Amino acid sequence: MKLRKEKSLTQKDLAQLMNISDKTISKWERGLGCPDVSLLGELSKILGVNVEKILLGDLNPNEQDKGNMRHIKFYACQSCDNVMTSTGAASISCCGRILEPLLAKPENDEHEITVHEIEDDYFVTIQHEMSRDHYISFVAYISYDRLLFMRLYPEQNAELRFPKMHGGTLYAYCNRHGLWKTDMMKQRTRRGI
Repeated sequence: MKLRKEKSLTQKDLAQLMNISDKTISKWERGLGCPDVSLLGELSKILGVNVEKILLGDLNPNEQDKGNMRHIKFYACQSCDNVMTSTGAASISCCGRILEPLLAKPENDEHEITVHEIEDDYFVTIQHEMSRDHYISFVAYISYDRLLFMRLYPEQNAELRFPKMHGGTLYAYCNRHGLWKTDMMKQRTRRGI
């Protein structure tokens, strides 16, 4: 009932959208029955809720963290190379698969991130293979209040420029080895910027 009302639908409106009787909707809402499995996909789409959440009856909101950028999580689909982010608890899926957040590892010799200052920008290079099978998919810079996301593609150089910003963390995602990160303050100290 709560979800139906959030969408400003009456029982009759929902019933018409699903091509069933409003008495059926009334029974569901009173706990005297539940939707047939064949109707769950359509109900999910109309109400804007995952089928799993409908079945569990679990629609509790996430803990309020105000979208703190320090809590950002990256998700990458291995099937289509789609990339998503979240700053709070999320259930993310792509290509029919549930995605787990990527765990960022500190940069290493194989995934070394180099930052140079050029005019009012930082020039980032990553000495990394950029073939169709093994490449850096994206680089993201996260500061306390912003996300700068740059997509990279196979057969181009793993390099980019972005405006100077204070502090923050630089992330790079290798399609084979996962997510790597470096602290911009350490980069500035290491490179003498």
